[in-house]
Amino acid sequence: MTLTVGMITTDTTDAESLASWWAEQTGAEVAETNDGWFAIVRGGSLPVWLAFQKVETVTAGKNRLHLDLTTDTDLDAEVERLLAAGATLVARRGDESFRWVTLADPQGNEFCVSGKH
Repeated sequence: MTLTVGMITTDTTDAESLASWWAEQTGAEVAETNDGWFAIVRGGSLPVWLAFQKVETVTAGKNRLHLDLTTDTDLDAEVERLLAAGATLVARRGDESFRWVTLADPQGNEFCVSGKH
C-alpha cells in the first residue's frame, strides 16, 4: 500500500477568511466554502489542497505540523510581502549557507519560507 498526501487541514475559528488569505498568498483559489465550516484552497503553486476547518476553539501552543514553503524570488522581499499581507514574524533562522524565516498566518499558524535550495 502507498499513501499520498491529498490535503492538509488546519483548524481555525474563521475558515473562509483564512482560506482566502492562503489562496491570495499562493496564487490559488478558494474552491469550496461549505457554508463557512470547511473551506478548500487549490491551484496556484500548491502541490496539495489546503483545507480550513472551523472549530469553536483552536488548540493553543505551537503547531506540531507546519508548511515549509520555498520562493524562487528574493527571500527577504517575499517575507516583506507576507508581512504586509498580515503574517507576523516569528524568527529569522539559518546562516549564510541556508536561511529561512518562520512566520505566522493571521490566525497564528506557523509556517516557514526559504529560498530555493
